[in-house]
Amino acid sequence: MIIIPAIDLRGGRCVRLTQGKVTAETIYSDNPVNVAKRWVEEGAEMLHIVNLDGAMNQKDVQNLKALERIIYDTSIPVQFGGGVRTRDDVRRLDDLGVTRIVIGTTAIENPVLLEHIIGEFGTTVVVGIDARDGRVALRGWEKLSSILAVDFAQRVAEMGVDRIVYTDIARDGMLSGINIDATQEIAELSGLKVTASGGVASLDDIHAVRRLQPSGVDSLIVGKALYEGAFSLGEALDAAETDDETDEDPD
Repeated sequence: MIIIPAIDLRGGRCVRLTQGKVTAETIYSDNPVNVAKRWVEEGAEMLHIVNLDGAMNQKDVQNLKALERIIYDTSIPVQFGGGVRTRDDVRRLDDLGVTRIVIGTTAIENPVLLEHIIGEFGTTVVVGIDARDGRVALRGWEKLSSILAVDFAQRVAEMGVDRIVYTDIARDGMLSGINIDATQEIAELSGLKVTASGGVASLDDIHAVRRLQPSGVDSLIVGKALYEGAFSLGEALDAAETDDETDEDPD
């Protein structure tokens, strides 16, 4: 299982928002490029970069410049999302060298456009499903729809999507533990590859997600727990590759 450190960008800085709330922002670094280099040096195989300003329809020039520098200065794949609304947005990110482009709100509000984008860019396109109480949230988590996350996952699977990033936003940034049951359900019912996200607090969470690999969950985004020092990236990488006691077969 792959551990993917998160770098959330707001105003060109590396931040974390608790449950996506701009009023609950913690700034971790004014230089996200240095943060990216740190994760690479510590063994990261991929980075997850979020354009928070873009997701909230705010000016995001500084974030996109930071993204460009990160891609230029590091040598590992980058997964990027936030404010990706049009085919031109996807083209620009693809030209820039983004490996996976995460589409959220547009996937729900304009499924015809999503189909066209999938047709052009294939598995480069990943759908981000952010949910609260099982329902899909839109536009930087500011709006809660009536669409069930599981139903939407099944819908995009039928459209040709290969992977989703699933986030329980009630847990994101809360260090309260990942929603294992919901993550397993959406993976099994959709048949998609799933990158899990939201609420990782301890190495136990990593072990728990690792046990979901047979269901299709093959990667995990970790943010606040790394920045707050709950564990190191090295420890997270080890946990993703080794069994804990509950994984082991009894003698």
